[in-house]
Amino acid sequence: MEKRERGCATATRPLTTLLLILLTAMTPSHTTDHPGKSPVIRPATQAGKFYDGNRDRLLHDIDSLLDRHETPAADGELAALIVPHAGYYFSGNVAASAYKAIAPAHHYKRIILIGPSHYEWLDGASVNTEADFYSTPLGQVRVDSEAARHIAASDSVFDYRPEAHDREHCLEVQLPFLQRRLKEVPPIVPIIVSTNDYAHLLRIATALKPYLNGDNLFVISSDFSHYPSYSDAYEVDGLTRRAVESGDVAQLLSTLERNAKSGKPGLVTSACGEQAIITLLLMLDKGYDIRHILYQNSGDIDNHDPSRVVGYHSFAIYRKNKGTVKTANTAAADSTSFTLTDAEKATLKEIAMGSLRHALSGAAPVSPKLTPALRRNCGAFVSLMKGGNLRGCIGHFGEDTPLYEMVHEMALAAAFEDPRFPELRKEELPDIEVEISVLTPMRRIHSLDELQLGRHGIYIRKGMRSGTFLPQVADQMGWTKEEFVGYCSQEKAHIGWNGWRDAELYVYEAIVF
Repeated sequence: MEKRERGCATATRPLTTLLLILLTAMTPSHTTDHPGKSPVIRPATQAGKFYDGNRDRLLHDIDSLLDRHETPAADGELAALIVPHAGYYFSGNVAASAYKAIAPAHHYKRIILIGPSHYEWLDGASVNTEADFYSTPLGQVRVDSEAARHIAASDSVFDYRPEAHDREHCLEVQLPFLQRRLKEVPPIVPIIVSTNDYAHLLRIATALKPYLNGDNLFVISSDFSHYPSYSDAYEVDGLTRRAVESGDVAQLLSTLERNAKSGKPGLVTSACGEQAIITLLLMLDKGYDIRHILYQNSGDIDNHDPSRVVGYHSFAIYRKNKGTVKTANTAAADSTSFTLTDAEKATLKEIAMGSLRHALSGAAPVSPKLTPALRRNCGAFVSLMKGGNLRGCIGHFGEDTPLYEMVHEMALAAAFEDPRFPELRKEELPDIEVEISVLTPMRRIHSLDELQLGRHGIYIRKGMRSGTFLPQVADQMGWTKEEFVGYCSQEKAHIGWNGWRDAELYVYEAIVF
């Protein structure tokens, strides 16, 4: 089997603004049932290309990939996955990490597959209302024709365009994983999305949202950065990842636009399935958690040409359990129970420096010994110091990423994404020292009386604006409580000196080393 595509050219166009692009709407087509007709089977057009066409070898490939991963811990019900769709040689490992989140014995009524069009411009969405089955080397998967027709008839933004499905790979490559992971594969609803019109995406999401329930699983098909260099891919894909994790469509759109304007050589898109991802985010509300599972790019698999790679992320979206909401008391208990040994701190520093050496000089990636504490999900800030002066500092709040991975990502972000500084250069590396602040879970406060200077960091959020100061900043600057929150409100959240008074206030602690 050939090693098929790290990524793929796409007929979708970057949706980097909320301004609507008005195009002529396509006239919906209708499928008429003909009793007694032979079933329509959509053939496995990508077998032998994107994945092995031999049944036994394909089973071996998928099982080998799934066996590399543990089932992710979950505090809720799996609602959706975001999965790459390149050839299995390149993206199969990341895809397997997502499919491992599915409980094999779980019974779904249907699986709704949504992906981008790589060949046809639709200005809407095409639902395959013609096919009765999709074929793969592992057998046939039934199409939920009734649901497909119901969705297609719900809004004129939907259509059936056979050319959008006939040779499209983004949905087909998901099927063998589903066939192998699930004991009973439910029928599917195949949907291809291709439009730059935000209003159309909103209509698509509105029509699909009633299906986002415990009966169904959504699978969103998307690769990420296409064709930047290896180090640029890590930078761009890190930004896109955090935007997806936020669940905020406006943040994702602004990130995609910023990436597009970054001038990264070779970068043609940050996510070829951005319209499919946006459709999902438009369906979500605060009752869902978006968790990142794994990132790799094609350079991690085959480093033949590190100047031109494709990025792959996997995400799992969970419907929150009502009983898992943390109270202030449980958050405070968590914050005092987490500690790091000197050896674990040294490992994190080596991960940070190793990430910089790898990005700047191609040195071999660090393979650390990971303890349970280093695998625990928590936030972190990484500060780069040069000659005693700050050279970059980026952090991320979140309990969705293992600490060792968070430090790796934040080290690269501090080196290449801090807008206050130029990108770190190779010749600077010998002079760089790393400071890491591992963050404990945040808890809401309602009075400055609950804030302890020198112990607590402050996080302020008001509407779409937010900002933070680490605990050590108050000591370094000699500030009072009012100055600590006032400067954070003014300089970080950009809501004015007194803006914190009617904003949400959170505190957290940091293990600084």
